[in-house]
Amino acid sequence: MAKLKTQQNEASVEAFLKTVENDKRRADAFQVLELMASVTQETPRMWGPSIVGFGSYHYKYESGREGDMCAVGFSPRKQALTLYLNGRYINDEARMQSLGKYKTGKGCLYINKLEDVSLTVLSDLIKDAYESKLARDA
Repeated sequence: MAKLKTQQNEASVEAFLKTVENDKRRADAFQVLELMASVTQETPRMWGPSIVGFGSYHYKYESGREGDMCAVGFSPRKQALTLYLNGRYINDEARMQSLGKYKTGKGCLYINKLEDVSLTVLSDLIKDAYESKLARDA
């Protein structure tokens, strides 16, 4: 079985975020860093070369594949600020109506500019996603 690329490592989160070329995306990334650290009370760690993660949980698929991943995390991608949360929460249409302007993918929340979303709602989503991953691993 191939080794997973997205593993926790000792790379510097701050150094990684400073490499983000787009000034607005870099500023938003540092703001999300502070928000996630505050909500989770975890120290941010790099997962792979480009994901900033908080906490961790163990997963195992029916196929037998298993591993560890950050409970919540984000990456300042060129196309959007990508938050790795929990699909159960970001696919709740009633809840997401109050978030603002965003797109979703499987377990991911894509935000172009942090000012386009409610930080209160975002904070609640992060908290719920984080707690659900920890509960799953308990």
